[in-house]
Amino acid sequence: MTELTDTTGPAAPAEPVAFPQDRTCPYHPPTGYDSLRDGPALCRVTLYDGREVWLVTAHATARALLADPRLSSDRGRSGFPAPTVRLAAVRNSRVALLGSDDPEHHRQRRMVIPSFTVRRAAELRPWIQRIVDGLLDTMVAQGASAELVSAFALPVPSMVICGLLGVPYADHEFFEDQSRRLLRGPTVADTLEARDRLEEYLGGLVDEKTGRAEKGKEGVETESGEGILDDLARRQLRDGTMDRTELVSLALLLLVAGHETTANMISLGTFTLLQHPERLAELRTAPELLPAAVDELMRMLSIADGLRRVALVDIDVAGTTIRAGEGVLFATSVINRDDALYEEPDTLDLHRPVRHHVAFGFGIHQCLGQNLARAELEIALGTLFTRLPGLRLAVPAEEIPCKPGDTIQGMLELPVTW
Repeated sequence: MTELTDTTGPAAPAEPVAFPQDRTCPYHPPTGYDSLRDGPALCRVTLYDGREVWLVTAHATARALLADPRLSSDRGRSGFPAPTVRLAAVRNSRVALLGSDDPEHHRQRRMVIPSFTVRRAAELRPWIQRIVDGLLDTMVAQGASAELVSAFALPVPSMVICGLLGVPYADHEFFEDQSRRLLRGPTVADTLEARDRLEEYLGGLVDEKTGRAEKGKEGVETESGEGILDDLARRQLRDGTMDRTELVSLALLLLVAGHETTANMISLGTFTLLQHPERLAELRTAPELLPAAVDELMRMLSIADGLRRVALVDIDVAGTTIRAGEGVLFATSVINRDDALYEEPDTLDLHRPVRHHVAFGFGIHQCLGQNLARAELEIALGTLFTRLPGLRLAVPAEEIPCKPGDTIQGMLELPVTW
């Protein structure tokens, strides 16, 4: 394969920058990445343990490499990068979809993709709207203030993904707490225990659904407790195209990713719009801008920073050679601010053509749930600001805690009033 691009760009920083870093402003990249934005398409960065890996910062280079089969997502391969001690601790754990390459990845994705199409997301919109309306009814009934993460931003996607998968929402406190420990627990022991407890819980649920499938129970509506996991147990396990371990791994990924990412986007998206009152007023005046606003927020916030790959062979790109076995990270927060593609990239602009962002990734691993996420975000944010026109922060913005840079970005709490 020929070199992806012959653009070498400016010189790299004299010393490798540490990655990841905490954000100073919740909706802007860390100030420590400023030199990366003015640097070459690839540069070296150091991880928590001092190891150096490649970091991709240019949009065109990122899209080319994310679509390149010479980069692997298999986390068990030697050289696969682990930006945090938590990720290093679980690097050998089997991860469906995200941690596999084709043809295994294609086989797994084909099994579940009918549940995440544009058409299916459109069919789910009335149900999502009922969930959002019910949560806001409860919020308003309890007074004129709330902590928005626990009262709204987290329950919306948790209820949606539970209904879609067929996971009892009555167990939400358990799996939300374990997800938190898995993604940002204070110790490696927290991470490992949370993973084990989630796998045990989901394994029991899969066994229950498998037993029901063997008795021949037919599927019913999403809200009544049947969902994707029931269908997979009924079809894939029965036919031998998927085993129990693989189904549990897939269930864990869909459950955790399905509520954590969207919850953070709802809370951080709300915070960002409240900090940009002119754009919020524009959105209220022209609600047809909502789909574009969601994508612009996805671009600007880039909550899932640091996509990971490892090179299978030597790759020549942007005047640099990535050697076989070297780790590669993608700084989505920087890539989505590339001024070669986006004019004034640090500005929230509801009118810019923005669908080429990489907040959902790119290539074969582009986020499976992006259509569902867009529907949830449009309904949640649109309804929130329509129902509560006086919504505002209950404390100064600088007092609101946000998540550290080594996990999915978002707000730990979001006290609001109206």
